[in-house]
Amino acid sequence: MVRVEVLRRRLNRLDECLNILRRLRRYSAEEFLGNPERYGSAERFLQLAIEAVTDMGNHLIADLALGEVNWYSDIPRILVEKGYIDRDLGERWIRMLGFRNVLVHEYLDIDRRIVYEVLQQGLEDLEALKQFFARFL
Repeated sequence: MVRVEVLRRRLNRLDECLNILRRLRRYSAEEFLGNPERYGSAERFLQLAIEAVTDMGNHLIADLALGEVNWYSDIPRILVEKGYIDRDLGERWIRMLGFRNVLVHEYLDIDRRIVYEVLQQGLEDLEALKQFFARFL
């Protein structure tokens, strides 16, 4: 049985992150890239949003006994294999996880133009995952 309270807390956190990220996407590239508070905030809230969906996926797999997770990339892979999400969303999620690793581990070398691009074009993937997890409430 899925622990609804676990998903609800993380969905609330994801909503907070997405609201902030939507506000940050209104800036032009020049305004965004020229302001460390803006790009730093976007980097952190993108990381937190990706962590939230990954944590929810991990909980779902554990609660429904869908398989064993050894790597973050196992989460979307298992959910695709078990028919919970489509392959395209699973692949986009795996790319998100790679981006999250860059944000966390390669923070000195982040290309902020890529962060801006993700901010402009990648929030829909997080929204799709939010809608997926909301179905379990």
